[in-house]
Amino acid sequence: MNGMNKTEGMTVEEVMRRDKRFRYMLLARLQSDCEYYLGFGNRSTGRLWAGDEARQIEWMTRLYDGFPEDEKPRWLTREEIAEYANRMLVDR
Repeated sequence: MNGMNKTEGMTVEEVMRRDKRFRYMLLARLQSDCEYYLGFGNRSTGRLWAGDEARQIEWMTRLYDGFPEDEKPRWLTREEIAEYANRMLVDR
């Protein structure tokens, strides 16, 4: 990953320095984008915050892994991120 997001222009490192609330909200946004992309978004990469499927999954993984075990979101698991990866990258 090159670390840049086409929409926000922020590096992963900059995002990881932001407060926990911001990172939770961004992760929720990324997940919502995946749901839309796989449904009514008709697999349009223009609907993904990161601009393409692989970067979207990388951002989600980095954000998720950046939370300590006791602060990981309860509404999303690493397995669910892997399932998004499978559906978005493998099942094209």
